[in-house]
Amino acid sequence: MPWLTFMKEVIRENKTTGALGPSSKALAEAVTDIAQLSGAKSIVEYGSGEGVFTEAIYRKMDKDAVFIAMEINPVLVEATRKRCPEVKVVHDGAQNARKYLQECGKDHCDAIVSGLPWTRFDDGLQDEILNATYELLAPGGRFVTFAYAFSPIFSSGRRFFLDKLPKRFPRVNRRGPILKNFPPCHVYITEKPGQ
Repeated sequence: MPWLTFMKEVIRENKTTGALGPSSKALAEAVTDIAQLSGAKSIVEYGSGEGVFTEAIYRKMDKDAVFIAMEINPVLVEATRKRCPEVKVVHDGAQNARKYLQECGKDHCDAIVSGLPWTRFDDGLQDEILNATYELLAPGGRFVTFAYAFSPIFSSGRRFFLDKLPKRFPRVNRRGPILKNFPPCHVYITEKPGQ
């Protein structure tokens, strides 16, 4: 997808599509390596964007795994489908992922990789998606998300990364910054307790 087309969607849908530019392949490689996808039998991606992460997930996952990519922006849904025709790309919000996973015969998933713009979301939407994420993960399931390194300076970023995420998941690790992206990003990794 051309950079200008992507940025038009960011501006047009600025409450749900939040980026200063498309994610780099280097960031996609780093995040999907951190997600440890090998062995996961079911994987969900939140916010496929133009499919950079989708492509990396598909390449690294076990070929018998169930994989669903969620994207709310219809233009980006089509971009991901074009880039990754073998992946089930769903045009819906991340909070509804369980419905589509159940259609594939799974009640829970082992890994969630999120590219959602948490700082753009209001308090209620952050809660809704985070609660759905916790319920969707199997015990021991891994949730990996990323944010621009400066995101916690915004109140919505502080609220999510420094308050809500650690309250929901007892152990949150942060890696980075991943410098081969503009702007650089931190990666946040957590697991649902239990096994």
